[in-house]
Amino acid sequence: MRRPAPFPHLTRARLSRRALLLGGVQAGIVGTLGWRMYNLQVTESERYRLLAEENRVATRLVPAARGLVFDRNGVLVAANDQNYRVVIVREQAGDVDGVLKRLAPLVGLDETERQKVLAEVMERRAHASVTVAEQLDWERFALVSANAPALPGVFTEVGLTRSYPTIGDFAHVAGYVSAVSEDDLSRLENPDEVMQLPSPIIGKTGIERTSEDLLRGKPGLSHVEVNATGRVMRELDRTEGTPGNDLQLTLDSDLQHYAHFRMKDESAAAVVIDLRNGDLRALASTPSFDPNKLVFGISQADWSALNNNEYRPLGDKTVSGTYPPGSTFKMVVALAALKAGVVTPEERIYCPGFYEIGGRRFHCWKASGHGRMNLPEGLQNSCDVYYYEIAQRVGIEAISEMAQTLGMGTEPDLPLPALTSGRMPTKAWKQESLGHSWLIGDTINAGIGQGFVSASPLELALMTARIASGRKLVPRLISRINGVPVDTPEAEPLDVSAEGLAQVRLGMYEVSNNRRGTAYSARITAPGMEMAGKTGTSQVRQITTEERAAGITRNEDLPWNRRDHALFVCYAPYDNPRFAVSVVVEHGGGGSTVAAPIARDILLRALYGTQPPLSAYPREQHEKLIEQRALEPGPTVSTPAARSDRA
Repeated sequence: MRRPAPFPHLTRARLSRRALLLGGVQAGIVGTLGWRMYNLQVTESERYRLLAEENRVATRLVPAARGLVFDRNGVLVAANDQNYRVVIVREQAGDVDGVLKRLAPLVGLDETERQKVLAEVMERRAHASVTVAEQLDWERFALVSANAPALPGVFTEVGLTRSYPTIGDFAHVAGYVSAVSEDDLSRLENPDEVMQLPSPIIGKTGIERTSEDLLRGKPGLSHVEVNATGRVMRELDRTEGTPGNDLQLTLDSDLQHYAHFRMKDESAAAVVIDLRNGDLRALASTPSFDPNKLVFGISQADWSALNNNEYRPLGDKTVSGTYPPGSTFKMVVALAALKAGVVTPEERIYCPGFYEIGGRRFHCWKASGHGRMNLPEGLQNSCDVYYYEIAQRVGIEAISEMAQTLGMGTEPDLPLPALTSGRMPTKAWKQESLGHSWLIGDTINAGIGQGFVSASPLELALMTARIASGRKLVPRLISRINGVPVDTPEAEPLDVSAEGLAQVRLGMYEVSNNRRGTAYSARITAPGMEMAGKTGTSQVRQITTEERAAGITRNEDLPWNRRDHALFVCYAPYDNPRFAVSVVVEHGGGGSTVAAPIARDILLRALYGTQPPLSAYPREQHEKLIEQRALEPGPTVSTPAARSDRA
């Protein structure tokens, strides 16, 4: 028999305290659990719902359609074509290397390309899409889709890619797009947004570069449901991006194409300006290149061929090339002298074939001399001695000031990269730049567009346009943005006397229409279409006294890169000016024989808007023109343009 416990009242007390303590602990645990469950289910329910949703829903950027670029007549210059591509997302792929090994044979990826993609995937953010292959044909595209279960993190997309239907005609103006580089990122306001896109691209040159913010557009968002392995089950919603702005250029694709054809065998540049409003109707630089080859990366062989070509096909000679303007600069000197009152149009200056000052002789291009010349005759015959004399009278400061009035030596406001302004020197410029004082010989050389003077083909065209119109025309390249016209300020009158302009225009008319004019053989013979112009030949080498005594070496007997540059500027019709043209042929030889016929032909094409009648040309040139026209190709348009789309 169990003995009764002593002091039973004490035992009951201990049991009650234990029970209370245990009950209190249990109540505390239950209370804590309840409080936590309340927080999870009520207070923080929204937060955890969103976290769970993020595990189930993936957000992806949707590229916006890049804005299109058109010529003045609506011809596509930069288009968007359908692009079948395959992308990979690291955070959903898991074993990226293994996935790429399975994917490579399906899309034709070699080991070097696979390693390059792998490196890019590991460098980019885990949720960013990286393009593995693009421009796939339908068979390969479908093959990847069929193997989707074995390729986690791999997605097929139908996107857009940039193409250039006119190939080389607008290569320098439109430029091209390509993969984003570190240098490109440094000039973007929001680089992260661009880099999260699959196969991010950016404008590299031309309008594509300078108008990147206008053309790029704003990407959209796509929310897709994914399973536990990261496979996309369905798209929940999609917000399309805002397309980039469409741009309409002032250029005429037909005229641009003809200018390229007419200069196809030369290293040359041509500019056409509409004298009504300053619209640039042609900016042609030859030789050109196919920008489509640079969109996805050009081969080393093709790049070397472009980069090592002495004709510099990658450079835009119209706006970045600068040359001694030669005798095309004589109109500037004439207007400066007339404005300063140091010469009258009627005054005759004697040319014996040279100009002597300080014991040094400056020679005229015509060794026997021109005799006595007034201002229009000095232009007609391009007499160097006449311009040596009036340049020395007026001085370099006034010449430089007039050049700037006519649009030279100042960078134009155009949406093109690598814009280069020519040099209109002054005494202060030489002292600051070269540390030497200005000499009289420097002024005399500047009087015929040599020495320190330089100009781009665009500046030469603008100079001619302002002389022809009598107004401060401003060149314009973009006429509309998304169909909305770009405002063009009214051109102010030039600060040049009407009489002075009339005398210079008369001299330019005589250049092309007087039998003794230096460009008479390149005249326009259609009544009412007569052309006014000025030839120029600029030296790129020094002619020694010994060579001059023995007889100057002909251009055709010199290496190509030591021959003179050939230049010609013109406008027409003389009585009612409509277009101004400048042509520079690098190392072309004589301006009258090489540059003038090219400029005349481009000017006529601009005036007629189509192939001019033979009657617009001198009769003796008809046979040659017929042969030339037989070789003229139609507009260059690549076939992908037919598939261009905005979506």
